[in-house]
Amino acid sequence: MAPAIEVVDKLATSPLKAPVLNERILSSMTRRPGSAHSWHDLEIGPDAPTIFNCVIEIPRGSKVKYELDKKTGLIMVDRVLYSSVVYPHNYGFIPRTLCDDSDPMDVLVIMQEPVVPGCFLRAKAIGLMPMIDQGEADDKIIAVCADDPEYKHFNDIKELPPHRLAEIRRFFEDYKKNENKEVAVNDFLPATAAYEAIQHSMDLYATYIVEGLRR
Repeated sequence: MAPAIEVVDKLATSPLKAPVLNERILSSMTRRPGSAHSWHDLEIGPDAPTIFNCVIEIPRGSKVKYELDKKTGLIMVDRVLYSSVVYPHNYGFIPRTLCDDSDPMDVLVIMQEPVVPGCFLRAKAIGLMPMIDQGEADDKIIAVCADDPEYKHFNDIKELPPHRLAEIRRFFEDYKKNENKEVAVNDFLPATAAYEAIQHSMDLYATYIVEGLRR
């Protein structure tokens, strides 16, 4: 695993290249009177990439894989997990971000309580979990709830108990095994790597919007 500083430098110097425009994303950007889309209409927040708004799709303890329906902006049931595991923490996405897989940036939010799907909260990035899902990069931001008195003082992933990180790693390594899908989790990276990854996804989203307007 490359040192964190090399990852940060690579992200900072890589030229932005928007994914190929596709109808799935463009249709999700279509405005309809009286409707709001949590990916596009919710602001990321003035303190991003450090502290940002996060839409929760899956509550802690759930075996149901809820997911944003990109066309309607609603939360849908994608599937029930095939393995005997549950999400270890609240899981969702960061609005107005875009990754190379044409999805918003994923985030796992550590806090005291599970929350309902579809709500949003303020989260603080403390680390990055590099992950390969079926041969493609699918990194996750590790964050804490910025308004949870038990966790809001955490600033870096190294401050978490090692067993907490081991549980997170094991969940993502195992949750697709019964679907015969391979997932690999690499070494956790510090908060600085998370900031760079979020900023990169914010810039990519902005680039995509500009390309969409030119179309």
